[in-house]
Amino acid sequence: MAIECLVLGAGQEVGKSCVVVSIGGKRIMFDCGMHMGYDDHRRFPNFSLISETGDFNSALTCVVITHFHLDHVGALPYFTEVCGYHGPIFMTYPTKALAPLMLEDYRKVMVDRRGEEEQFTYDHIIECMKKVTPLDLKQTVRVDKDLEICAYYAGHVLGAAMIYARVGESSLVYTGDYNMTPDRHLGAAQIDRLQLDLLITESTYATTIRDSKYAREREFLRAVHKCISGGGKVLIPTFALGRAQELCILLDDYWERMNLKVPIYFSAGLTIQANMYYKMLIGWASQKIKGISSVRNTFDFKHVCPFDRSLVNSPGPCVLFATPGMISGGFSLEVFKQWAPSELNLVTLPGYCVAGTIGHKLMSGKPTKIDLDKDTQIDVRCQIHQLSFSPHTDAKGIMDLVEYLSPKHVILVHGEKPKMALLKERIQSELGIQCYYPANNETVLIPSTQSVKIDATKMFINSCSNAKLQGVKRSFLFISDSSSRSTEISKLLEEDVTAEGILVMEKTKTAKIIHEDELLHTLRVEEHQVQFAFCCPMEVTSLQPELIEAKSHEDSLMELDVPRSSATADNRTNKGFINGLVAIFKIKIDCKDLQIASDHLQLRSFRVCICSSEHCSYRTKEKKDISKSVVYFCCRWSFSDDKLARKLLQIMGQSDSS
Repeated sequence: MAIECLVLGAGQEVGKSCVVVSIGGKRIMFDCGMHMGYDDHRRFPNFSLISETGDFNSALTCVVITHFHLDHVGALPYFTEVCGYHGPIFMTYPTKALAPLMLEDYRKVMVDRRGEEEQFTYDHIIECMKKVTPLDLKQTVRVDKDLEICAYYAGHVLGAAMIYARVGESSLVYTGDYNMTPDRHLGAAQIDRLQLDLLITESTYATTIRDSKYAREREFLRAVHKCISGGGKVLIPTFALGRAQELCILLDDYWERMNLKVPIYFSAGLTIQANMYYKMLIGWASQKIKGISSVRNTFDFKHVCPFDRSLVNSPGPCVLFATPGMISGGFSLEVFKQWAPSELNLVTLPGYCVAGTIGHKLMSGKPTKIDLDKDTQIDVRCQIHQLSFSPHTDAKGIMDLVEYLSPKHVILVHGEKPKMALLKERIQSELGIQCYYPANNETVLIPSTQSVKIDATKMFINSCSNAKLQGVKRSFLFISDSSSRSTEISKLLEEDVTAEGILVMEKTKTAKIIHEDELLHTLRVEEHQVQFAFCCPMEVTSLQPELIEAKSHEDSLMELDVPRSSATADNRTNKGFINGLVAIFKIKIDCKDLQIASDHLQLRSFRVCICSSEHCSYRTKEKKDISKSVVYFCCRWSFSDDKLARKLLQIMGQSDSS
């Protein structure tokens, strides 16, 4: 069995996360994001690779969304309401509450303000969310009788989750975005130590080791304070949910301690809604935030107030949080065009910016001019300050998680190709785990071992032990060096031994392997024995060489413990023929179970005696020359020993068809 991973987004890039995994006959879509750096067909994943016919309901078992960022949920309304997927969708409670805010804000920016073609409507967003089943942390959900999923705390943003999926004995974890260190409002990612075939992890900061959180906070506050002290304006382009709340907590606390009166603004009504939800969902925040919630709600900011557009060109210093992040459009772009030409002002980029956005251009090296389009050029004279306030884990965090979970295989997504290549080499060389970093629209096949747990009866286990001991006894004869004898026996005991048993599988019960002698009792069936009996002719002359040879085996015959009794002349004659057969059997087969009497011999259920009846009903009807040189033996055997009987008949000179 193999796990098949089709990467539809975030393959060797950051943006439009979407991975379709086939595991144990089930097909799961993890995330359904959009790319913030494109406005053409590259914006959404190529859904046609899931199903050429467009029947996504049959092609997918379920969709799981890890968090509310647009690069993880931005394409979901399009996929459900335009493409027609109506199957199960899962996300955490905070993600279900906050995702519609992000989606509608994006729709307004792209359609109402930039005049782009509408990909989905407000009604599409509402209908899409109606299809969502919310998840709680560490809640195991059975999607169907075979597939179960479970969400684990990922940090990153409120409600972000790592997803564990299992089908039978095959399992994987898809991390989405996560943070292995706590911040001011969220805790570090937490997950159980699981037995995994595959870990699919983000790798945004695949090669970056960040400074301590406190050092980064001091640097950020120092840059902001320096700018406002010089009369400048600070633009912090950020998304309304996530880093915005983290930085608001930091600045609000700093303003209080420093007794600063410079206004801190937060643009758009979306922020008011977002903070309201953050107050409601405080139970998903860090332990510290929950601990002080009885005194005051951390998201009731004392020094942060809404921003009016008329204040864009008002004199005096200020700090403005403007959406969206990365200066990918919307109000943050409008403000940037107004403030960028002044050397007094500061643009602080708090996290990762996707290629193609203005934020990414600013981070790549301070440009003096930025061409917005063929008719618009922006002079850039302001200060540019980049801070690693990203909620993504760094390289150390990724390595720590991979080592902690120790999966059999790792797939890297959500990162830049050169950095992913370096991280792959680290994972393989330092941890000895096979790692892959496929591009978009590529498929990776991961081998998965499928094992079935079964019970075994005591009799079957004993038969296995006996088989191993018999192997040791047989091998012991060939071990002559007494100094190495114990070592050799230990090696023999470690070797695999093949034992035969019967696998019994009953409905609603655990499969069980039993010894063959237990089968009838297990099935509650009375034992029946089928026997065959007939006479077969054998020429006396064919026995004569064996009778001569038997004399040379007299000691061996004695070992067979032949019972001694008073016998008539006929008995002695019969005994001669019987001993002749014994001699033949002794030479050609294992006779340890052979039982010998004066008038018959028996090997397990095969019994042979000389037939004394001229009119025996079992005699063959063939026309043969009946003379003194022929002796008729009466043979009987049970059906269960059919192979043994055929072997013995062949030794006696009979064909298989006799």
